[in-house]
Formats: sequence, structure tokens, C-alpha cells
Amino acid sequence: MAKVSIGMLGWRFDEDDILDENGEFLPLDEMPEDARERMIRLDTIYNAPCNACWLIHGDENLDECNTARYVYGEPLSEVILCEEHEPDFVYWFREDGGSAYRGTEEFEDQFYEWFLEGNRAPEGYEGMEYVSTDPDDLPEPPEPDPDEHGDLMGGDVSDRVGLTDEEIAESGVDFGSEYPSDE
Repeated sequence: MAKVSIGMLGWRFDEDDILDENGEFLPLDEMPEDARERMIRLDTIYNAPCNACWLIHGDENLDECNTARYVYGEPLSEVILCEEHEPDFVYWFREDGGSAYRGTEEFEDQFYEWFLEGNRAPEGYEGMEYVSTDPDDLPEPPEPDPDEHGDLMGGDVSDRVGLTDEEIAESGVDFGSEYPSDE
């Protein structure tokens, strides 16, 4: 049974758990619970800002954040990282006590605390080594039903980046406007 990554590196799936004999995605309700939860979370976190970049730049400078390409941890307590910060996470996990938090709700918060204290991987420390595959060879994953899986999805950008509805309202962004505007 082969393992595959979908969308982001880090979480790996048994092909038999997510793909049928024709190489198409199984319906979500036919996937094992763990694979289903990860697939639903991937739909939410894919193309989100790197958590480490966000810790550096904050909500007010999201445009400075790199897009996350790696995901580690469990759904709803995952850490998502760009290429620049993935070695920092791997170092924390392998060399600086992070593995003690594997599978716990504190996993994400403990990495954040470590990172915010100024800890980083030593210069030249390598992240994980992954086998490259062509993501265009994969079919489109199934769409999760928000009514059934909303607890894993996070409905909008504010859920992904930690903005409250009030902060969005105060931002002055007109969501009804066509961007870019000529005004």
C-alpha cells in the first residue's frame, strides 16, 4: 500500500484509504475517520499563511507571510509551514523536545511558544526529505459538506488567520466591491 501526500507535504495517506481502484477520490463518508478529518482540514488550510511567518508578521501584515506548504500534527492542532520555516519545526520536533507533544492538543501552542522565544534551527539544518510526485496527476478531492463537517473546516479567511468579525468590519474592506478598484 503506497503513501501519498495531498496538497501539502507532511500528512500522508494510504492510497487505499482515499482512492478507489480507478485512482479517483472516495466519497468522504467512505474514508476512514482519520483520513476524512485530514482531507477536510486540508481543504481549509491549503494556501493559508505559514504559522511561523504569521507569528513574525501578525494579522496586520499577512501579505508578508509565505504560503504554507507543509502540515504537521493532528487536525485542529496542526502546524502549517512554508519552506523557510519547515526546518525550524523539524528541529524543534526532533532535537528540542517537540516530539513530547505528538498527538496532544498542546502541540501547536508548544511550537508557537518555542518559536516566539526566538528559537530556530541551526544554520543549514535540513527539514524532512520528501519524494516528489506530480500533484497534477491526482484527481480533484471531494468537497466536504459544511453542515456535516463544519467543525473541521473553518468557514472563511478570518478563521484561517485569526481575525474576529469585528476586526474585519473595522478594516474598511468593502467585500461587495470589485477589486482592483479604479477609485
